[in-house]
Amino acid sequence: MADFDQETLAYIRNNNLIGIKAGSEREKFLPIWKVLVDDRVFARSWGFGKRSWFNTFLNNANGQIQCGDKITAIRASIPEESENLQERISQAYLDKYDKGENSFYARGIIKPEHVAKTMEFKPVD
Repeated sequence: MADFDQETLAYIRNNNLIGIKAGSEREKFLPIWKVLVDDRVFARSWGFGKRSWFNTFLNNANGQIQCGDKITAIRASIPEESENLQERISQAYLDKYDKGENSFYARGIIKPEHVAKTMEFKPVD
């Protein structure tokens, strides 16, 4: 799989909410938080519902992300742990979102139950 282009990475870096469509049955993009670690794209699920984007990706790894007007086909996967990756993802969440009204959620999303719901997204060639 290819890497995301610099335009997409810049959008994710500079915007709090990034659209996501999990699987092939959803009609609308859901705005969620995404973070970058070494130009890799990650997200953690806040909700634990059966129809959450996270659970949908477990059944069908294909989807799309929306960065402004640009839509990119993606594949989602559970990232393999390496060299404190989850700690780095947690720090990326705090660096990006631990401000004002987002602080409650930024500090919550680094708790173990949310860390367990981490996905990585890669563009489809």
